[in-house]
Amino acid sequence: MSLLTMVFVTFSIIYVEARNKNHNKNKLHKPHKNSSNGHTRGGSSSPLPAPAPVPHYGPPPTQMGTFDVMSFGAKGNGISDDSMALRAAWNGACKVAGATVKVPAKHKFLIMPITLQGPCLPGLTLQIDGTLLAPPDASSWPKSSLFQWINFKWVQNLTIKGSGTVDGKGSNWWSSSESYDMQAIRFYASNYIVVRDIKIINSPLCHLKFDNSKGINVNNITISSPENSPNTDGIHLQNTQDVEIQHSDIGTGGLGKDNTMACVSNIIVEDITMRNTLYGARIKTWQGGIGIVKNVSFSRIQVYDVSYPITIDQYYCDKHICKNQTGTVVITGVKFDQISGSYATQPVHLACSNSIPCTDVDLTDIQLRPSLTYRDFQQTLCWNSYGKSQGSLLPSSIDYCLRSGGGSIKRIARSRDHSLCY
Repeated sequence: MSLLTMVFVTFSIIYVEARNKNHNKNKLHKPHKNSSNGHTRGGSSSPLPAPAPVPHYGPPPTQMGTFDVMSFGAKGNGISDDSMALRAAWNGACKVAGATVKVPAKHKFLIMPITLQGPCLPGLTLQIDGTLLAPPDASSWPKSSLFQWINFKWVQNLTIKGSGTVDGKGSNWWSSSESYDMQAIRFYASNYIVVRDIKIINSPLCHLKFDNSKGINVNNITISSPENSPNTDGIHLQNTQDVEIQHSDIGTGGLGKDNTMACVSNIIVEDITMRNTLYGARIKTWQGGIGIVKNVSFSRIQVYDVSYPITIDQYYCDKHICKNQTGTVVITGVKFDQISGSYATQPVHLACSNSIPCTDVDLTDIQLRPSLTYRDFQQTLCWNSYGKSQGSLLPSSIDYCLRSGGGSIKRIARSRDHSLCY
């Protein structure tokens, strides 16, 4: 029986008892006896039995609509496994509209790889004010969970917020010679998700991934790992559309791996600060993929000693050698606007596919100066990229980097079958 049902049953019993009391308060207190047998009316000499107590199915929320993990058995000492407490709090809140799962401040919660699953009633909030810790030993991860630590599946209208930290404890993974596609937090087939204010650190690989989702808003989050960690993605978008990422320190992920379909559209990334990262505003795809990336806007990005502040890479390879392939994910309608700061290696790196170029790429008001810390600089690169440069541009080579025109090229790009995306 769910907590909601339990509360309803309790209310019903109270209501019936109150009604009976009011109904009988003007009657005699003595029982009515039958003159022939001396029994009370109804044929019984004993009073009616009291209602059975409502069974208890776990701790109630600490306050109306709030499900504190501490009330569900969490220790919060950073050593005990608090996974079951988090799952129990989630399952309870999932059945209550507008409920909150609370991870309280001043506590550390060790969480093993876990899937928090919907569908849930609307308006669910995960309030993270404490610290969630991944298991520190890579060997403790079960084989079936090598791809995500905290996985949200089939969830709608969820907000994750708070002043807390999600710590992926990735140092043991970074020292491993094996390569894993790891995500600290992953959303699968989940829509209308808000992630704001929290801090995500030390992911084994990718910090935050959205897969087959739509209606995403990421606001005011901090993503960080040590400079020597091999993290490639702050935020990875796969088959996801209608996304706004604001006031955060992030990067976008790779598409089309292993000849898969990639569908990403209507992405807004703005008001971002990045420090000492490998990439800034980036779109990357594997060769051989199919699909389309369109209507992506990066604006008001401030970079400090970022190796590649502006990047489109359609030759991405996570191995020593990758096979050359002609298939590609089409990229069109990408805007880089008001990107400023210092670069450590190359200010602009647009490496588009040989088979189908990038089209409608705009570079507007770009102000990138070489870093005072690093000295190994490369010239601006725009390979098979069509679009326009405008506004104030630094370095000046950006002004003639992109190819103009591309009308016939657009028709070639549209001739590929990407209808499965929409």
